[in-house]
Amino acid sequence: MAESSTRTVERALVLLGAVCDGGSLTLADASRKAGLSASTALRLLRTLEATGFVRRDPAGSFRPGLRVVQLGALALSSESLVSLAEESLERLVGLTGESAYLSVPSSDGASVYLAMREGTHSVRHASWVGRSIPLTGTAVGAVLTQAAPPENFVVVRNGVEADVTAIAAPVSPGGRIVAALSVVVPSYRISEAEAREVGALVAREAAGLLRASTIPTAATGPVDLTGPDPAAPPEIAVPLQRSIGRPV
Repeated sequence: MAESSTRTVERALVLLGAVCDGGSLTLADASRKAGLSASTALRLLRTLEATGFVRRDPAGSFRPGLRVVQLGALALSSESLVSLAEESLERLVGLTGESAYLSVPSSDGASVYLAMREGTHSVRHASWVGRSIPLTGTAVGAVLTQAAPPENFVVVRNGVEADVTAIAAPVSPGGRIVAALSVVVPSYRISEAEAREVGALVAREAAGLLRASTIPTAATGPVDLTGPDPAAPPEIAVPLQRSIGRPV
């Protein structure tokens, strides 16, 4: 008895997911990861190949096809991504009091600010939504084009603007970078230690942005950037004018 259409679709989707997760899989690896026989996997892969969802490379391995890329781009279109990022941007402003941005790579080799939430301070970064910024010498550019450091965020002082510190982290579902979250702060208002605290918050929000589960607001409350806390450990209680260091 032929398998039901529902079962066929289920197996095809599991197989497609295995190929997308692996990036490049032989028939043997694809069938093993999907829990299918080689003959069943080959039949389904041929159908997926005919419809553009997978393709074969010169070595004969299966890779995600153009149709997957197209659908992914539609699913993560500017409007959808902005909607998904709203809560993260709001949380970052609530925790830091500083302006928060969502950025994506642009077709001209730069990056563009898609969305922003203004900070709550009287002196704050004004909206740059729709503006392109270079990938070189900026925090956003660093996380969009390079492997992030172990802490998964980058701090850049005096990047696009003098006397402004930017802290960015990559949004990378499945290990593929699609966007960046960032916080922009007047440099006089943030120390090196505070920048790293903010960086941890930005990295946490970026890591959870495209996950099914939401990230709760930090129990520790907002990061105080108004001045050193006398009760804080020595490495936190540093002068506000202290340099954050050389741009990353």
